Amino acid sequence: MSITPADRRRELPDEPGVYLFRNARGRVIYVGKAKSIRKRVASHFSNPSTRAGRDLVAMIDHIEALVVHTEAEALLAEQNFIKQYKPRFNIRLRDDKSYPYIAISLDEDFPRVYFTRERHRRDRTYFGPFSNAGRVRSTLEVLGKVFMFRSCEGPEPGRRSGSPCLDYFIKRCEAPCVGYVSRDHYRAGIEGVIAFLSGRYKEIERSLERSMREAAAEQRFEDAARERNRLRAVRSLLERQRVAGDAAGTLDAIAVATDSEREHASGAANAQVFQLRDGILSDRQSFYLDNETGAGVAEVAEAFILQYYASAMMVPPLLVVQRELGPVGPLEQALSARRGGTVEIRAAERGGKRRILELAERNARLALDQEKLRSERRRQQRVEALDALQRALGLDSLPLRIECFDISTLMGTNTVASMVVFEGGASKKSDYRRFKVLTVGDAAGGRGDASGPDAARGGGHANGGPDDFAAMEEVLGRRMSRWERQREVSPHDKDYDPSFAALPSLVVIDGGKGQLSAGLRALQGFRARGVVVVALAKRIEEVFIPGRAAPLALAHDTPELQLLQRIRDEAHRFAITHHRIRRDRAMSASILDELPGVGPARKRALLTHFGSPDAILGASREALEGVPGLPGKLARELYRELHRTGV
Repeated sequence: MSITPADRRRELPDEPGVYLFRNARGRVIYVGKAKSIRKRVASHFSNPSTRAGRDLVAMIDHIEALVVHTEAEALLAEQNFIKQYKPRFNIRLRDDKSYPYIAISLDEDFPRVYFTRERHRRDRTYFGPFSNAGRVRSTLEVLGKVFMFRSCEGPEPGRRSGSPCLDYFIKRCEAPCVGYVSRDHYRAGIEGVIAFLSGRYKEIERSLERSMREAAAEQRFEDAARERNRLRAVRSLLERQRVAGDAAGTLDAIAVATDSEREHASGAANAQVFQLRDGILSDRQSFYLDNETGAGVAEVAEAFILQYYASAMMVPPLLVVQRELGPVGPLEQALSARRGGTVEIRAAERGGKRRILELAERNARLALDQEKLRSERRRQQRVEALDALQRALGLDSLPLRIECFDISTLMGTNTVASMVVFEGGASKKSDYRRFKVLTVGDAAGGRGDASGPDAARGGGHANGGPDDFAAMEEVLGRRMSRWERQREVSPHDKDYDPSFAALPSLVVIDGGKGQLSAGLRALQGFRARGVVVVALAKRIEEVFIPGRAAPLALAHDTPELQLLQRIRDEAHRFAITHHRIRRDRAMSASILDELPGVGPARKRALLTHFGSPDAILGASREALEGVPGLPGKLARELYRELHRTGV
């Protein structure tokens, strides 16, 4: 159901469920859960206590509600919606880095155990994410000594020479490549790796100790010595990570710190996860969260736990949390469903569990303070760079919004351009735009920038080759025309584009005098409104300024030149990426893409059956009718179409 907030909030159901706030453009800006949707939504409007809360209410255009049976279902539904829509006002994990994993290729006869930062193959087993890549690599080294899995790459073990590699001779591998170890025996070692990474440390210790004693009793002293060394390696690794007694068992200690109670809150929070397996600290993870509404510890902790365990490899049977979390019944039900077994969530009052939680709390507060200091330092550095750039270019005010443009082409083909935006000295990726150049090279016709078609169309360059000056003039002219058009569009209209509607303080063109001249012709309207236009040449990093004969040479160690270089390099990267995508798409296109009734699946079936596009084009009607999965009628139409077009 869709309900207007002003006069129909009373029609919301008085039942448990999830509600979504949307703005005038239809974007979800907040997702919430409640025992009673009607009462919880009313509380947002009654008396917003924070500035973010007031901003949220002002942006709400309509409300959607979804009724569920239980609070646990509401929790899960809320997190699914947050993951799907990434609402601005919800507490969200910052996904700004890729965490390391340990992967095991169980789809292979002799599986590999390897370091990776990707987790996308369904036929592989992954452990992680881990917080420290160095620790992951050292763990893999110890596991390699203990379980002697192969280090060679590829689905099949071995190398072209057909002889064992060095790992076999130094007792790091049992050489499955030459049949020195059976598949079942090798797989038993992989099961040991899985047991270790799953936290069953005592099981591994007992198994190695038993093997050592059996070998000694049978007077296989070399085997006993090897098992002893493997046992020592495992114990050495575990002792370095032992922070609690065995009584601590297997649990995750989770602590959250927020700055919502500070005088100048930044809308940030930090969560620490201390993973204990058999009393051993297997990993410690730190996560920063966006907390724009300034929620307290309880709300942030609940949101974090749901998001974290939605993608975690394992949900432990016990979570130790702060006392502020309050009633946890629905949360326990949601996590128990995720685990497939009982999950207990409780605060630790004493003993080793309490010490672990206090350690996590101290680390969360320290991480938040350090992040605030780093953010303040970065902000100060950006202000200093903008101030220095203002002085160097003789600007009347700080260049708070800087737009940079670059052209990318290869032999005049697939010519594209990029526009990147920096606000306050930091990149604003939501305002980046791409253009397909229409008036030069081979790009006549088609769509303009990524936000929609543009008016500029025309034929190729007179000389048939690339013309960076004309391309730059076209793109900047389109930027100018888009700004003029946005002035007639309401900010609430679906055609409104905030990037093109903004007026920049400074426009930077990647190039020299020629590109600058082209840009000045296109941006007369901007310049009349005080926008400064300059060009930055790559060769010796000269800045070309209108009305100045000699270029400005800035010292390479100055913050103003480094800022310009960072903006120019980002524009170059963005343009190159777009160009490569279009070039690869053009190279992979074929006559099959234009045939009616032939989609990706049927194209793949045709290529699999015939082996190449040329074989398809030369196939008889009977051969086409014999393709598995291709209807006879479509095969006959395909044959007629190919011959009708004269291919």
